[in-house]
Amino acid sequence: MRIDINLASQPYEDARQFWMRWGTALGILGVLTLVLLALDISGWMAASKDRTAMAQKRARIADFERNEADAQRVLNLPENRTTRDESQYINGLIERKAFSWTRVLENLEKVMPPRVHLVQISPQLDDDNQLSLKMTVAGDSRDRAIELTRRMEESRRFANTKIDRESRFESQNGDTLQFEMAAIYIPELPPDVTGVAPVKPKPAPVAKAKPTAAQKGGKH
Repeated sequence: MRIDINLASQPYEDARQFWMRWGTALGILGVLTLVLLALDISGWMAASKDRTAMAQKRARIADFERNEADAQRVLNLPENRTTRDESQYINGLIERKAFSWTRVLENLEKVMPPRVHLVQISPQLDDDNQLSLKMTVAGDSRDRAIELTRRMEESRRFANTKIDRESRFESQNGDTLQFEMAAIYIPELPPDVTGVAPVKPKPAPVAKAKPTAAQKGGKH
Protein backbone atom coordinates (compact mmCIF):
# COMPACT_ATOMS: atom_id res chain seq x y z
CA MET A 1 0.00 0.00 0.00
CA ARG A 2 1.38 3.41 -0.92
CA ILE A 3 0.54 6.65 0.85
CA ASP A 4 1.36 9.93 -0.82
CA ILE A 5 1.94 12.96 1.46
CA ASN A 6 2.13 16.41 0.01
CA LEU A 7 4.33 18.46 2.41
CA ALA A 8 3.44 21.64 0.60
CA SER A 9 -0.26 21.38 1.45
CA GLN A 10 0.14 19.51 4.76
CA PRO A 11 3.39 20.64 6.46
CA TYR A 12 4.88 18.39 9.11
CA GLU A 13 4.20 19.39 12.73
CA ASP A 14 5.91 17.99 15.81
CA ALA A 15 2.90 17.68 18.14
CA ARG A 16 4.97 16.31 21.01
CA GLN A 17 7.29 19.31 21.10
CA PHE A 18 4.30 21.65 20.80
CA TRP A 19 2.52 20.13 23.80
CA MET A 20 5.72 20.05 25.85
CA ARG A 21 6.29 23.78 25.37
CA TRP A 22 2.75 24.97 25.82
CA GLY A 23 1.97 22.39 28.47
CA THR A 24 4.88 23.61 30.59
CA ALA A 25 3.75 27.21 30.18
CA LEU A 26 0.18 26.31 31.09
CA GLY A 27 1.43 24.37 34.11
CA ILE A 28 3.43 27.39 35.36
CA LEU A 29 0.43 29.67 34.85
CA GLY A 30 -1.72 27.22 36.77
CA VAL A 31 0.71 27.15 39.69
CA LEU A 32 0.87 30.96 39.75
CA THR A 33 -2.91 31.11 39.68
CA LEU A 34 -3.12 28.76 42.66
CA VAL A 35 -0.52 30.80 44.58
CA LEU A 36 -2.38 34.05 43.91
CA LEU A 37 -5.65 32.42 44.87
CA ALA A 38 -4.13 31.17 48.14
CA LEU A 39 -2.76 34.64 48.91
CA ASP A 40 -6.13 36.19 48.14
CA ILE A 41 -7.92 33.76 50.46
CA SER A 42 -5.32 34.33 53.21
CA GLY A 43 -5.68 38.11 52.90
CA TRP A 44 -9.47 37.85 52.98
CA MET A 45 -9.31 35.75 56.14
CA ALA A 46 -6.91 38.23 57.81
CA ALA A 47 -9.15 41.13 56.80
CA SER A 48 -12.11 39.27 58.24
CA LYS A 49 -10.31 38.94 61.57
CA ASP A 50 -9.46 42.65 61.51
CA ARG A 51 -13.08 43.53 60.76
CA THR A 52 -14.22 41.37 63.66
CA ALA A 53 -11.72 43.00 66.04
CA MET A 54 -12.78 46.48 64.86
CA ALA A 55 -16.43 45.61 65.36
CA GLN A 56 -15.69 44.45 68.90
CA LYS A 57 -13.78 47.64 69.70
CA ARG A 58 -16.59 49.76 68.26
CA ALA A 59 -19.05 47.87 70.44
CA ARG A 60 -16.89 48.52 73.52
CA ILE A 61 -16.61 52.21 72.65
CA ALA A 62 -20.38 52.37 72.22
CA ASP A 63 -20.81 50.75 75.66
CA PHE A 64 -18.43 53.29 77.23
CA GLU A 65 -20.29 56.15 75.57
CA ARG A 66 -23.62 54.82 76.82
CA ASN A 67 -22.22 54.45 80.35
CA GLU A 68 -20.84 57.98 80.18
CA ALA A 69 -24.17 59.33 78.94
CA ASP A 70 -26.00 57.50 81.74
CA ALA A 71 -23.57 58.81 84.36
CA GLN A 72 -23.88 62.34 82.97
CA ARG A 73 -27.67 62.06 83.01
CA VAL A 74 -27.58 60.98 86.65
CA LEU A 75 -25.25 63.86 87.55
CA ASN A 76 -27.54 66.32 85.81
CA LEU A 77 -30.50 65.36 87.96
CA PRO A 78 -31.62 68.22 90.22
CA GLU A 79 -30.82 66.27 93.39
CA ASN A 80 -27.25 65.58 92.17
CA ARG A 81 -26.29 68.96 90.74
CA THR A 82 -24.83 70.17 94.02
CA THR A 83 -22.57 67.11 94.25
CA ARG A 84 -21.55 67.51 90.62
CA ASP A 85 -20.67 71.18 91.02
CA GLU A 86 -18.68 70.50 94.20
CA SER A 87 -16.79 67.69 92.49
CA GLN A 88 -15.92 69.87 89.49
CA TYR A 89 -14.83 72.68 91.80
CA ILE A 90 -12.57 70.37 93.83
CA ASN A 91 -11.06 68.85 90.68
CA GLY A 92 -10.40 72.35 89.38
CA LEU A 93 -8.63 73.30 92.59
CA ILE A 94 -6.48 70.17 92.39
CA GLU A 95 -5.49 70.93 88.79
CA ARG A 96 -4.83 74.58 89.45
CA LYS A 97 -2.64 73.67 92.42
CA ALA A 98 -0.23 72.07 89.97
CA PHE A 99 -0.07 75.32 87.98
CA SER A 100 2.76 77.65 88.88
CA TRP A 101 3.18 80.99 87.11
CA THR A 102 6.86 81.04 87.96
CA ARG A 103 7.54 77.63 86.43
CA VAL A 104 5.46 78.35 83.35
CA LEU A 105 7.32 81.58 82.65
CA GLU A 106 10.66 79.90 83.32
CA ASN A 107 9.82 77.10 80.88
CA LEU A 108 8.71 79.61 78.26
CA GLU A 109 11.86 81.61 78.72
CA LYS A 110 13.95 78.50 77.97
CA VAL A 111 12.26 77.92 74.59
CA MET A 112 11.63 81.52 73.51
CA PRO A 113 13.63 82.41 70.35
CA PRO A 114 15.42 85.77 70.03
CA ARG A 115 13.28 88.82 69.19
CA VAL A 116 10.10 87.04 70.29
CA HIS A 117 8.44 87.94 73.57
CA LEU A 118 5.31 87.04 75.45
CA VAL A 119 2.51 89.62 75.43
CA GLN A 120 -0.31 87.80 77.20
CA ILE A 121 -1.00 84.36 78.65
CA SER A 122 -4.08 82.81 80.26
CA PRO A 123 -4.44 79.24 81.58
CA GLN A 124 -7.67 77.30 81.67
CA LEU A 125 -8.89 73.73 82.05
CA ASP A 126 -10.12 72.07 78.86
CA ASP A 127 -12.75 69.35 78.55
CA ASP A 128 -10.14 66.68 79.37
CA ASN A 129 -9.05 68.46 82.59
CA GLN A 130 -5.75 69.45 80.98
CA LEU A 131 -4.10 72.80 81.54
CA SER A 132 -4.55 74.69 78.29
CA LEU A 133 -2.56 77.87 77.67
CA LYS A 134 -3.80 80.66 75.45
CA MET A 135 -0.85 82.91 74.58
CA THR A 136 -0.16 86.01 72.57
CA VAL A 137 3.42 86.52 71.40
CA ALA A 138 4.90 89.27 69.26
CA GLY A 139 7.96 89.50 67.05
CA ASP A 140 9.28 90.60 63.67
CA SER A 141 9.29 87.26 61.83
CA ARG A 142 6.84 84.41 61.27
CA ASP A 143 9.75 81.97 61.12
CA ARG A 144 10.60 82.79 64.74
CA ALA A 145 7.03 82.01 65.80
CA ILE A 146 7.28 78.67 64.02
CA GLU A 147 10.61 78.10 65.76
CA LEU A 148 8.90 78.77 69.10
CA THR A 149 6.24 76.20 68.24
CA ARG A 150 8.91 73.63 67.39
CA ARG A 151 10.86 74.28 70.58
CA MET A 152 7.76 73.99 72.73
CA GLU A 153 6.87 70.66 71.11
CA GLU A 154 10.39 69.34 71.71
CA SER A 155 10.29 70.31 75.38
CA ARG A 156 8.75 68.11 78.05
CA ARG A 157 6.51 70.85 79.42
CA PHE A 158 4.32 71.67 76.40
CA ALA A 159 2.29 69.65 73.89
CA ASN A 160 -0.17 70.20 71.01
CA THR A 161 1.32 73.62 70.35
CA LYS A 162 -0.21 75.49 67.42
CA ILE A 163 -0.64 78.98 65.97
CA ASP A 164 -4.32 79.90 65.80
CA ARG A 165 -4.11 83.37 64.29
CA GLU A 166 -1.56 85.80 62.90
CA SER A 167 -1.98 89.55 62.59
CA ARG A 168 0.15 92.55 61.66
CA PHE A 169 0.71 95.60 63.84
CA GLU A 170 3.39 98.16 64.58
CA SER A 171 4.96 98.87 67.92
CA GLN A 172 7.74 101.04 69.26
CA ASN A 173 10.06 98.11 69.96
CA GLY A 174 10.08 96.96 66.32
CA ASP A 175 7.45 94.19 66.50
CA THR A 176 5.45 93.83 63.31
CA LEU A 177 3.62 90.53 63.85
CA GLN A 178 1.42 89.16 66.60
CA PHE A 179 0.47 85.50 67.03
CA GLU A 180 -2.35 83.88 68.96
CA MET A 181 -1.08 80.47 70.15
CA ALA A 182 -2.46 77.54 72.11
CA ALA A 183 -0.70 74.70 73.92
CA ILE A 184 -1.20 72.08 76.60
CA TYR A 185 0.98 72.66 79.65
CA ILE A 186 2.44 69.60 81.39
CA PRO A 187 3.31 70.70 84.93
CA GLU A 188 6.27 69.36 86.82
CA LEU A 189 5.56 67.17 89.82
CA PRO A 190 6.62 68.65 93.15
CA PRO A 191 9.57 66.99 94.94
CA ASP A 192 7.39 65.41 97.62
CA VAL A 193 5.40 63.60 94.90
CA THR A 194 8.35 62.28 92.93
CA GLY A 195 10.14 61.19 96.11
CA VAL A 196 13.19 63.34 95.39
CA ALA A 197 14.21 65.46 98.32
CA PRO A 198 14.78 69.11 97.58
CA VAL A 199 18.40 70.17 97.30
CA LYS A 200 19.51 72.11 100.34
CA PRO A 201 21.44 75.27 99.62
CA LYS A 202 25.07 75.24 100.64
CA PRO A 203 25.84 77.43 103.66
CA ALA A 204 27.67 80.60 102.85
CA PRO A 205 31.35 80.60 103.90
CA VAL A 206 32.04 82.43 107.15
CA ALA A 207 34.29 85.42 106.57
CA LYS A 208 37.24 85.69 108.91
CA ALA A 209 37.50 88.94 110.84
CA LYS A 210 40.50 91.07 109.98
CA PRO A 211 42.68 92.23 112.91
CA THR A 212 42.23 95.85 113.92
CA ALA A 213 45.06 98.39 114.01
CA ALA A 214 45.21 98.13 117.82
CA GLN A 215 45.60 94.37 117.59
CA LYS A 216 48.34 94.78 115.01
CA GLY A 217 50.13 97.31 117.21
CA GLY A 218 50.02 94.95 120.18
CA LYS A 219 52.02 92.34 118.32
CA HIS A 220 55.81 92.49 118.57
